[in-house]
Amino acid sequence: MALNKPATRNPWAWVSTLYFAQGIPYVVVMTVSVIMYKRLGISNTDIALYTSWLYLPWVIKPLWSPFIELFRTKRFWIISLQLIIGASLAAVALTVPMPSFFQYTLAIFWLMAFSSATHDIAADGFYMLGLEQHQQAAFVGVRSTFYRIAMITGQGLLVVVAGTLETNLAGNIALAWSMTFGILAALFLIFFVYHRFILPYPVSDKTAERGGVESPLTAFLNIFVLFFKKKNIVATIAFLLLYRFAEAQLVKLVSPFLLDARSAGGLGLSTSQVGIVYGTVGIIALTLGGLLGGYVVSRQGLRFWLWFMVIIIHFPDLTFVYLSHVQPDNFYLISAAVALEQFGYGFGFTAYMLYMILVSEGEHKTAHYAICTGFMALGMMIPGMFSGALQEWIGYKSFFIWVILSTIPGFLVAALVKIPPEFGKKQKSE
Repeated sequence: MALNKPATRNPWAWVSTLYFAQGIPYVVVMTVSVIMYKRLGISNTDIALYTSWLYLPWVIKPLWSPFIELFRTKRFWIISLQLIIGASLAAVALTVPMPSFFQYTLAIFWLMAFSSATHDIAADGFYMLGLEQHQQAAFVGVRSTFYRIAMITGQGLLVVVAGTLETNLAGNIALAWSMTFGILAALFLIFFVYHRFILPYPVSDKTAERGGVESPLTAFLNIFVLFFKKKNIVATIAFLLLYRFAEAQLVKLVSPFLLDARSAGGLGLSTSQVGIVYGTVGIIALTLGGLLGGYVVSRQGLRFWLWFMVIIIHFPDLTFVYLSHVQPDNFYLISAAVALEQFGYGFGFTAYMLYMILVSEGEHKTAHYAICTGFMALGMMIPGMFSGALQEWIGYKSFFIWVILSTIPGFLVAALVKIPPEFGKKQKSE
């Protein structure tokens, strides 16, 4: 390795910005698109169905994750894909004002989703290769924080900007969102340039050994076989699919619920207000929950905190039962209710993230972590697909009660997983 290429850098210099860049395309595809389509007149059923299909690249990314290990470095993939994602954001800006914007933007979101999913594989692998285990546990909160800052930027700040532009452009919603995506594209390209120069060159960031005569296809298949031979794999898959069964349905309807008129069962907030309540206040609470979750696990281990996290991720969903039945008009009360639910989700999701790291330990950890996140995405995709149609059938009040009942599988699968007592706990000697 060349002497002028640093093998390590302070994790704060690259973990923070890497996960900010990772979060931008994901939040755009999964959340910002929902708000944009709602403002452009698409129905809840179509929004939930088609944007849930956009989870598919994250579901099937394990199919090509071994190639990320077998060809080139994680650093190469990160840099290349960030350029593609930036170009995709610019393409959305150009197509939103077109008559067939729904078809065009969905196609571009598909490209963005595939690029983002592949970027996730490389970034998560880079994270695990560049940090020791106790650092991984300690920086779970940090990486979550900057991932959430990306969410604040995407579904908070930029949604507020879009709402302001809607007003200033005399209700030209398409132009407002086109300009918003142009800003987002410029921001993302800045991060592409930054990472080109700031990411370290870890010694372990190299192509995986294939063992002499072993063909790439054989190596590819072997990585999958090794994952499904892991101990307690059935319980692991059940946990990955069902831990967030309730949240998968809730997340698709939060923005439509906040935006819909009160006569339709919603809260009647403006685009900018949703950007503040859900995209800023909510994400800050989510971030604080994630930071606290990472901290307490590093002190006492994941096994000690697992059931606290299971309870805290699910119980605050009751806030949406309250909001849908009372339909308060107090902006601060609505913000506080959303913040409570998001804090609980951030705290409880720490257990999920660390469990995926635990399952991925050993050979081929990058590809195995990608397989875990594929199951995670599938667990979000399938419930999300039917959530919009279900809500339009039974209404917001009954829908959020159904969400509470949907938390039961999360408790059941948590009882099945096995976690070493010291996993995630910072050792005294470190």
